[in-house]
Formats: sequence, structure tokens, C-alpha cells
Amino acid sequence: MKIAIYGSRHQSGYIGYIADLVGELHKRGIEVVMAEKLFVHMAQNLPSAPEVDSVVGNSQISQYADLAFSIGGDGTFLRTAQWVAPYEIPVFGINTGHLGYLSDHRMARDFNWIDSLIAGDYSVEPRTMLKVESPTLRSENGFWPHALNEVAVLKKDTASMIDIEAYVDGVFLANYRADGLIVATPTGSTGYNLSVGGPILQPTAPVNVISPIAAHSLSMRPLVISNDAEVQLVTTSRAGSFRLSLDGRSLSIEEGERIVISRSSVTTKIVIRPEHNFADTLRQKLYWGVLNVK
Repeated sequence: MKIAIYGSRHQSGYIGYIADLVGELHKRGIEVVMAEKLFVHMAQNLPSAPEVDSVVGNSQISQYADLAFSIGGDGTFLRTAQWVAPYEIPVFGINTGHLGYLSDHRMARDFNWIDSLIAGDYSVEPRTMLKVESPTLRSENGFWPHALNEVAVLKKDTASMIDIEAYVDGVFLANYRADGLIVATPTGSTGYNLSVGGPILQPTAPVNVISPIAAHSLSMRPLVISNDAEVQLVTTSRAGSFRLSLDGRSLSIEEGERIVISRSSVTTKIVIRPEHNFADTLRQKLYWGVLNVK
């Protein structure tokens, strides 16, 4: 069995845990592949480099890994998904962050859970992703045009709102005057979409949601659409350009350029253990039904 490890380099306190995890995997005869940036970070901050079987760059992940471990918060999970998604390697999240909607396991020194993974005591849940097309994206070498959480069109650092013409399956929907517009997947519904008042979606529901950010008109509400629908956005701005963000990775786009958002042929496979379910996540992370939250 081979496991690929990707971890956050912004949480140095956890590199000792990762080193111990590698040791526990090796004890069980598991081959370990580690992301190059994480390996270098650990080598620079530990007395010795972790003894992994191979080190690979972002574009060199072996398609033969059985599982990928994402160690960090939800941002790390999104980067791990990008790392392995072309090969659809299932991702198991170990949460060292705050909320951690995407991570199944909380970091702990008890490593008995490894044995249940080796035994196959888990399910794999495929999550739909979004694909973005535009002239600028086609000219940007190395920019991955897929998103697990959301695609957002955002104003630049200016007080002026932007105007976004939105079309669904070629039919004009509305002209949004707002700070921006989010197209989120069910997986991303508990992220940026939730912070702007969008609905929480069941992760496997065959839908996406369009949510405005600080819309000029209070009647502009989030809209749930089929995940097979194609969304086209045309933006104008006093700044002459706007930001296009895919899971937090952004670039500048000239106004008037048509952005096409559709269902991606790539999916992210998430490892779900038997004791984990979406309802429990909502109660634990959002404190549903808890009267006294400290």
C-alpha cells in the first residue's frame, strides 16, 4: 500500500506529528510519498529529515498511490485535492485547523485509526468540481482551471461595486450589482458561500448555488441550480478589471471577458469513515442545538 502525504507549512507545531505518522505507516509496511515542499520544510525544522520512500513535486504525484493524507485545515485539503485530483486518488483529511469541514479526523497521537484504513473500513464519496474557461485562463500556463469549493468573481481593491451579467444555460438570469458573485458546489456551500448567507447543501446533492456578495439590491438572493447547468458571467468594473478566484487561487481578468463555469470531468474523492457523517459535522462545527457556546 502506498500513501501520499500533503501538509500545511504554516503550522510548524505539527511537523513532529507528521514525522511520527510516517514512522507509524512504515511500521505497518506502508510506502510513503511526500510533497516536496512539505519534505523540505520538515527537513529544515527537524533534527533530521523524515524517512520517506519518495519525494515528489506538485505535478509529479504518483497515480499509483492508494490514498492521500491532507494534514492541515480546509485550505490544505483544497490544495491536496488539486495535487491528486487528476488521478482521483481518495483524500483523507487530518484536521489541525479550526473548523475543518472537509477533514474526517482530528489530529491525535493515537494512531490506531491507521489499521482501520488499511483494512478498508471506510467509504469513498465523490464530490463534483467546477471547471472554468476564459481567454485569460487559456493563456495562463500552470493555472489549474478546476475548483472543489467555489468560483468567485470579485471586485478589486476599490470601493466601487462591479456589474455582473449572469446567464444560466444561455438564458439571461440577472445583472448583479455587488462586491462579487460566488458559484459554489455542495462541498463549498459551507465555505465562502455560507459566509455571504448562501444555503448549506448536502455534499452529494446534484446542484450548485449562485450567491451574490453584498448585493446592491436586497432582493438578489442565492439561487440553487442544477450542477449540469452552464453559468456564464460577463463583468464590468470602474477599475477596468476584476479578480477571478478558484478556491482562493486568483488572477486578474479584464472587464468584458466572458467567464464560463460548468461541471468538471474531474472529481475529488473524499474518504469517509463509518463514524463520520454530514449531520454530525453540522452539529459539531456549527453548534446546532447547542445552547451555550463558549
